[in-house]
Amino acid sequence: MKEIAVRQLAAGGLESVALLRIAKEIGMSGPALYRYFASRDDLLAELVVDAYKAVAAEVQAVDVSAGGRRPLHALATAFRDWAVAQPHLYLLIQGTPVPGFRPPDETLAHARAVLGPFLPVFAKGRPVPSVDPLVGEFSHWLRADAAVGEWGQQWTGLPPEDPASAVALTGAITAWPQMHGTVSLESAGQFTGMGHRPATLLAVQIDMLADSFQLA
Repeated sequence: MKEIAVRQLAAGGLESVALLRIAKEIGMSGPALYRYFASRDDLLAELVVDAYKAVAAEVQAVDVSAGGRRPLHALATAFRDWAVAQPHLYLLIQGTPVPGFRPPDETLAHARAVLGPFLPVFAKGRPVPSVDPLVGEFSHWLRADAAVGEWGQQWTGLPPEDPASAVALTGAITAWPQMHGTVSLESAGQFTGMGHRPATLLAVQIDMLADSFQLA
């Protein structure tokens, strides 16, 4: 059922995903299908979780032990490669929100699993002064939200009160919009006809980010 839904999503976007069409394709009655998914939103919720798990697996397969900007580039590349290979799934989790759809509560944990590998890369960074205001805000967030502190410690081994924890969190969260801005535009076809390669643009953005944290 989910495979058919993904095909529908790829072929015609969210509007094309319909439980009755899925039931018809697999030779099942509509009421029978509702035993598995009470609504289209229930089906979309599972697709969202599956998509996050898939991209998290790609990102977590990157070896970040060496530290520095090279692993950062590898993480961004893994993120982009997954997205451009299946833009329909990427846009499902990072694109235009579905009206009235509320992602499952577990979505946050899966989203953090995608950004988790970025944390140890930035933990050894030395932010330039212009980044200090953001580091201060994320330091406060670490103190105020125990779950965020636990997430950071899971990936870096650092307690929330360690200054490097705030640096790691700042870098990871800053990397997210940097990647998403470029990858979402590419996935939506917005760079078509322009005189650059999106991969080059992303690499330059990642280098600028690495410079901001003085990563070697």
